[in-house]
Amino acid sequence: MTHTTASIPVDLASPGQVLACMGFLEAAEVLAGGTEAHFDWSEAQATFVLRADGDKNPFEVVLEFLSKARIRELTPIGYVEGGAADGDDSEEEDVTPGEPEDGPESDDEDPGEAQGRTIARAFPAGEGERNALPIQLEADGRRLAVSHWAEARKSPHTPWLSRDDFKLYSGNRSANRIATQMLQGVGAKPRKNQSIGEFRNRGLQQLWQERRDDLVNAPFDVVTPMGGSFNFDPRGAWTAIDAGYSPNTQKDGIAASPVVEILAAIGLEHARPDRYESRKVRYAVWGHPLPPMLGRAALAGADFKVPMRRFQFDLSGTKHSPIVTTAREETQP
Repeated sequence: MTHTTASIPVDLASPGQVLACMGFLEAAEVLAGGTEAHFDWSEAQATFVLRADGDKNPFEVVLEFLSKARIRELTPIGYVEGGAADGDDSEEEDVTPGEPEDGPESDDEDPGEAQGRTIARAFPAGEGERNALPIQLEADGRRLAVSHWAEARKSPHTPWLSRDDFKLYSGNRSANRIATQMLQGVGAKPRKNQSIGEFRNRGLQQLWQERRDDLVNAPFDVVTPMGGSFNFDPRGAWTAIDAGYSPNTQKDGIAASPVVEILAAIGLEHARPDRYESRKVRYAVWGHPLPPMLGRAALAGADFKVPMRRFQFDLSGTKHSPIVTTAREETQP
């Protein structure tokens, strides 16, 4: 069996980039198999090293899949639409300009699929919430579920649940809408004499077409103005007082990475950083190759007797819309 190892630069003090590394590990396991990964901080520029089965760069495999991916929302059996509708808080389009609406489903698709939704018989929460429905990414006959924000929280009725959903986005925006913008970009309204508008904000698909080599070699370094996001990339974090005015009100985009945003969401599918207080979070990086199952535990700080570095960061922003900040390294006792 052929294996391919590749590496990308990573800022270990960026929680979003570290979570996105987990996303590459999780996605490569589904798309290629035989994966293991570690962080290398032996040089001034730290790197994330990923090995997977096959003869193709595993980072390229993941990014190419995402550049083609179609998004479907997942709903529980018997789901009835309810809750707040997707709002127009940013007045952004949800689809790529000129992209046709979904046509009739093929005969070989699951009978639960209709209008961009699929019934999930194993649903992560007790019931579906419109703005927190999980999604499934599909391309070339392969599927990747992204659902961490939909996990049911611990309650007197579900005492066995204990994992933090780590949902950072809020408001009148659905996870599907945010993921669509991260992948497909945001289209501007066509101007006079234009049948198709330009892009207000580029997504991973446009960046893949324009800067493919840059994305493969240093995916987290490719930034672009963005509107809303999952709030994982600290470079896109802002508040009105920090900026001196409200970028949202003025319709200004904040430069950040849609790759970090979507891959961090994927990275949280089976792992969590340690939220040890309501606004304080810890995570760790490891310096010896580990498979996904052990990497998930290492991220939360589990000690596998391998070289590790530990970081902590605060969640700023509001209670309902926390924002990831740059982390600081914990000192060893």
